[in-house]
Parts: sequence; C-alpha cells; structure tokens
Amino acid sequence: MHSLAHGWSRRFRAAGLLAAALVVLAILPARAGVLEVVPVADNVYALVGPLGQRSADNLGNNATFGVVVTDAGVVLIDSGGSARGAAMIAETLQTITDKPVVTVINTGGQDHRWLGNAYFKSKGAEIIAADAAVRDQTARADEQFFMLTNLIGEEALAGTEAVPAERTFESALELEVGGTKLVLKMAGPAHTPGDTIVWLPKERIAFAGDVVFLDRMLGVLPYSNSAGWIAAFKALEVLDPAIVVPGHGRPAPLSAGIAQTFDVLVNLRSEVGAVLERGGDMTEAADIDQSAFAALPNFETLSRRNAQAVFMEMEFE
Repeated sequence: MHSLAHGWSRRFRAAGLLAAALVVLAILPARAGVLEVVPVADNVYALVGPLGQRSADNLGNNATFGVVVTDAGVVLIDSGGSARGAAMIAETLQTITDKPVVTVINTGGQDHRWLGNAYFKSKGAEIIAADAAVRDQTARADEQFFMLTNLIGEEALAGTEAVPAERTFESALELEVGGTKLVLKMAGPAHTPGDTIVWLPKERIAFAGDVVFLDRMLGVLPYSNSAGWIAAFKALEVLDPAIVVPGHGRPAPLSAGIAQTFDVLVNLRSEVGAVLERGGDMTEAADIDQSAFAALPNFETLSRRNAQAVFMEMEFE
C-alpha cells in the first residue's frame, strides 16, 4: 500500500425470483433516503443506494450492494465507501437478519466496493477480491481518500482504512458458504480493471458490480476499458441470469442491462470510431449522438465526458 494511503489511514483511524416484470412486492425498512432494501429471492437482497454523487449524507454509499443470507451467516457483496458507510450497511442488514457478515466480496476497485473492508474484517469477516481488483484498489487508494475528503468530508470519512482483501484469485473462484454456492468470475477490465461478477447458479442471480449500470448513465473513467467492458457484459450474458443486481440501480432482468449499459457502450465505440476514421478530434467526439440515452439520470453530466474518455482510449488501440 502506498505510504500516503498509510498516512490517510492513520489520520482517519483516530477520527422466489422476481417476476420478469420485476414487481417488487415488499420494501423492508432501511435508513431513510440512503439504502433501500429490495428482496430479490429467498435470502437474497439488494441494498440500493442513491444514484447521485457521494455525499456526507450517504457516507460514500452511492451504489448498490448485495446480500446473500446463508446458514453460516451473511455474504456481503461490496463493503461501502467508508467505515461509517460500512456501519450503515451493517445497520441496514439488521432489518434483514441477525446473522453476522462472514464473507465480503469486493467486485471492483471503486471506493464504495472496498473501503468498508476494515469495518467488517474487524468483526471477523473474510474479505475476497480478484487480484486485479486489489492491484487497482492499492494503486488508487490515495486518490480515493483525497476525493472522498472533498465529497463527504473528514467527519464522514473518520475511521476509514484502506484494507484490501487478503484472499484473492486470478480469474475465477467457487465458494460454498453455509450451503450456498457462489461463483466469482473476474470479468474486467471494464468500468475498473478488476470488475467481478458474483453468480448464484442455483438461483440464477448475477451480482454484476460495475459491469452493469441501471437507472442512471454509466461513467467511463480514465482507468475504464470500454472494449473490455463490452466483453465483460457478454460474459455476463452467457450466464443467462434471471435477474441482474447491478453496481448502480435496482435489480432487473438482463434486458434492462442491455438497454442501459451494453447499448450505451456499443453506441459510444461506434460513434467515436466514426469520428476517428474521418480524422476528427476530441471536441468532435464529445458531440456524438447519444440522444437515445438522454432520459437516463446523469446523462447531461456524463455523456460528453464518456465520449471523450472513449476517444482517448480508442485513439491508441
């Protein structure tokens, strides 16, 4: 871990499947306005966070998290964007079960996927992530702490430590926790280099992490790989999931992911590729036609930036 990340750590240490139409029959109580508990199947839940930016109110938890309740305890998919964000998740879990979190799986390198690790590790949970995710987390820890200080503030970030997973895998890992089988598949590089899909084969539920964005515009970042992201989505499609729990947004059938993630990426690469082919520049790329997706929240903020990021990526392919 970078020495600066150590500095940040010291500083803040003190301080039945859903129907195809996805009709949600019940919403369990949760912390108002932050994490919405959405039942997906027996003993399987999504904790759906806000679709906007990280803030002091959401403690960095502007994402969707996964919960699988097993005979041995809870498998938590992604640990939150801060120590206090992890505590918020733990508080929300009490509305579902009194079983402890025994396993935490990080599905990627974004802050809200792993910066709650230390909280759950201190309570005895095993932390698991792909090798590529851990490398990404470690490389960007300093950047993430700096960003979170500005977005959620030092008080909300207090106690947060950069603690990557100790158990890692390269491409795939099969787990059995309390009689429940889970398959972890490293699908990245996509939104981040180590994006991972968590697959429940019996239930045919895929926790897709940031391979799938729903209910909002996805973000292509400097460390994203749009071509790899499309390949990751195709790997998800091969599983033929009945329900996808996205990294952002509410659970839905795979068709929603095709419309709101896959089609967005394909359009970006097609339109930006045309700009490159005719010798256009980044300014022209920013103006490509993305109007088919204009109804998605955050479109105005992200669409032009996404096109520029894809332009920079494709320029050197």
